[in-house]
Amino acid sequence: MMKKPRILVTSAREALRYVMTHIDHPDQNDTYAAISIQDTWNGGFGFQLSENRYCKGVLTLYFDDIEEPDYGFKLFKKEQALDIIYFIKEHKNVDTLLIHCYAGVSRSKAVGVFAREYLGIQPTKDIVFNDYVYFMLKHVADEIGESEVKYE
Repeated sequence: MMKKPRILVTSAREALRYVMTHIDHPDQNDTYAAISIQDTWNGGFGFQLSENRYCKGVLTLYFDDIEEPDYGFKLFKKEQALDIIYFIKEHKNVDTLLIHCYAGVSRSKAVGVFAREYLGIQPTKDIVFNDYVYFMLKHVADEIGESEVKYE
């Protein structure tokens, strides 16, 4: 059985710190893939992660931390759930799956809890997250028959 990635859920600031450790310590050989969840109301956080010798993939999504439609904000969409599911499946062999939003508490935690379940990793006791994002991911995964990643 293949090794499963570590799921690292962080704030935007901590995500940058994590990425910078790879630049500051080029002798590291661990790999990561990143899901970057950015706000829409201000056009994002002012940075974009990119692939390099450590980073094997980046999925940048723009949606806000809401659970129902609200004027001026963007709700998480089914297409974004599909993007996340396929991204996680495609990058199941990295050492770390880095998931961040602004604070690392709601949207990214919902994706992180889903990712742990999807990859068959022991879930944490995290209970604070965006229910809408989590249940949309679960619903879409069930709908497409992708409730969990199969490891060879």
